[in-house]
Amino acid sequence: MRIPLLGVPGVEGMRRAGRAAAATLAYVGERLSAGVTTADIDRWVREDTARRGGRPSQLGFHGFPAAVCTSRNDVVCHGIPRSDERLQPGDIVNVDVTTLLDGFHGDTSATFCIGEVSPDARHVVEVARRCRDAGVAVVRHGVRLGDVGAAIEELARAEGCSVVRDYGGHGIGKAMHGPPTVMHVGPRGQGVRLAAGMAITIEPMVNLGRPEVRLLADGWTVVTADGSLSAQFEHTVVVTRDGCEVTTG
Repeated sequence: MRIPLLGVPGVEGMRRAGRAAAATLAYVGERLSAGVTTADIDRWVREDTARRGGRPSQLGFHGFPAAVCTSRNDVVCHGIPRSDERLQPGDIVNVDVTTLLDGFHGDTSATFCIGEVSPDARHVVEVARRCRDAGVAVVRHGVRLGDVGAAIEELARAEGCSVVRDYGGHGIGKAMHGPPTVMHVGPRGQGVRLAAGMAITIEPMVNLGRPEVRLLADGWTVVTADGSLSAQFEHTVVVTRDGCEVTTG
């Protein structure tokens, strides 16, 4: 498994793509409210990505039919936007934006609360955000991916939540998905050893209930097996000698 290492031009390319993706995510997030359809979100992502000179990386990827993943309530990941799916007060929805700009990809997501949400919903959203940040904090040259995953898993477990094991992060750069696979669970001391110049995503999917998931008949949408709420936050990071640079900050 050969993992590409970015030089100075590559890191700068990742910065530009990451900033564009983050700006599109922020633009969409400000527009979310009850009554918005997930198809509206897809349209906004297409329009804003184009304004920034990019292209939605997800559109057509292995046949994915949309420009963004919109994962609502018990949907863990890869939710397909639909014109008949309207956000309701109390919903949580993850919006996952990936932008291809000048040959590099920036990948980021956040889970948004629609109006007043339940204490359980707010809890799983905040735990997911903290889990992402806990993983990012561990990333540096020489660390193993198991150490990153363990930091995420331990925090989630301490907060009464679980981390999905069937899906994880990935290498990124000139390809949207590449090696290594980034699992968000331990054990410590195992897995690929990170090196300066690698670019990966940290994107733990955190469930309020158990970690098991199931795939719906559309072949894309992943939901919690027990129907519990799920939340996710994601950053793209470039590994450095002393830590990492978050390109989608």
